[in-house]
Parts: sequence; C-alpha cells; structure tokens
Amino acid sequence: MKHSKQRELIRQTVQHSPEHLTADQVYEQLKTEHATLSLGTVYRNLNLLAEQGVIRRIPVSGGADRFDKRVEEHHHMMCQQCGKMYDCTLPQLEDIDAYLRNLTGFSVAKHDFLVFGLCKDCQTK
Repeated sequence: MKHSKQRELIRQTVQHSPEHLTADQVYEQLKTEHATLSLGTVYRNLNLLAEQGVIRRIPVSGGADRFDKRVEEHHHMMCQQCGKMYDCTLPQLEDIDAYLRNLTGFSVAKHDFLVFGLCKDCQTK
C-alpha cells in the first residue's frame, strides 16, 4: 500500500466517523484490513492532514488529541466519564478575537474552547 493510499484511508476514516476519533481509534479501525499500516503512520498522516486543514486536531489536556471532520470554527464538550466528545457552537465567542485585540493588542490566530463535564447519558447512570 502506498503512502498516499494510507493517507486517504486515514482521511476517510475520520470523515466518515460520527465521533471525534483519537489516532489509536483510527488505527484500530484500519489495522485488520490493512496489516501493513503502522500506528506511527496514522499519527504522522493525521497530523499532516490537520496541518493542511483537511481535518481538525482537537488538543485534549491530559488525554489523547481527537480529530474532527469539521474544520470550520466550532467548539467542543467532552464527557469526563465516557470520553465522548460533542460539537457545540457558541455564538458568544464569535467576537472574542476582536475583543482580545482591543483589550490587549494581541492578534489571535485561532482558539480552541473545550468544555469538560458529564453528558446526559452519564448523568442518568
């Protein structure tokens, strides 16, 4: 399997997943049918795809980064019990870049907002 085919398989796995996958999860989904694929190749290609803006990397402090098919500006919530991640749109943060620039002179390149808590399912367990 050529490197470009591996990258395309990795991209498709992220693009077709309803979840925000870790590199390990991508690898687990692909390794059975693609025995020559290594975990290192998955990590390298996920990072390359994120750098190219094809997918989005979500840094998780104290945990594994997640990868998202949605690259447009949005934010995330993560359940501390089951680990599931959810997309959320926070219109209140749309003007935060301009606010910070006016307040401090800081030019914001991007921001990630990740909320931790318990999802509905875990709250009822």
